[in-house]
Amino acid sequence: MSQVKKVDGIDVHIDGEGEDTIVMIHGWPDTYRLWDAQVADFKHRYRCVRFTLPGFDPDTPRRVYSLDATIRSISYVINAISNKKKVILMLHDWGCVFGYEYYMRNKQQVSAIIGVDIGDANSQETRRSRTFSQKLKVSAYQNTLSLAWAIGGPIGNMLTRRMANALNAPGPREYIGAQMNYPYYILSAGEAGSYRNLQAFVPKVPMLYIYGVRKPFMFHSNSWLEKIEARKSNKVIPFNTDHWPMLRQPERFNEAVHSWLPGPSAAADHDEAASENEVADG
Repeated sequence: MSQVKKVDGIDVHIDGEGEDTIVMIHGWPDTYRLWDAQVADFKHRYRCVRFTLPGFDPDTPRRVYSLDATIRSISYVINAISNKKKVILMLHDWGCVFGYEYYMRNKQQVSAIIGVDIGDANSQETRRSRTFSQKLKVSAYQNTLSLAWAIGGPIGNMLTRRMANALNAPGPREYIGAQMNYPYYILSAGEAGSYRNLQAFVPKVPMLYIYGVRKPFMFHSNSWLEKIEARKSNKVIPFNTDHWPMLRQPERFNEAVHSWLPGPSAAADHDEAASENEVADG
């Protein structure tokens, strides 16, 4: 079964009728279409929910969405589709940034997290781990996308698509435009709070972290990776891909998620029980 539900002005695509719901959130320069290969596979066992982030759709007006506004939209979507049950988050790129923040504000709504290629990307540890050359590369692509957003129109779209080409982004070019660059504009220009209120992501639910190793720089620190791996309910899997493992190796990606997912609910129940015991003992 496939349907489209309008929530807060957002088209929410729902496939499958499984007992558990996976909410899939993309990043730059993608749309809900990023997860096509995952939905085709997972819809037979799970209820798959996906949508295009506010402002990323080429048919929407170019505007800045603050962190609170973005999290609010995600909350509206999850509240509308969750049937008052916890959901599994599957996140990539900026979808990780926003999805992790959603989790930190709404821990009771999430049973497990699948993060793809973004860990503690904005931490001091990650910044310190990069060489001077890597820092220049990060600054170059982020500032270019910020400028493209500020310019807008055909020139802004051209700059954005050129950067997508330079980064070998796989998304269809007709869906890529300057309107989806507002997160980079917020970062560089300090607009709309500049994401200063982002909370440090500390997952207390089971987490699967998949990342590509064939990149000019990583979006996580080694210390963060070690902390994630240290919890028994978590798993970290490196892929011999770039920033888009779910597209470069979809079959392996899907199998990795399938083989891990049966465990999270039991692990989550164990973690919750342990937390309750800690409170009682305290």
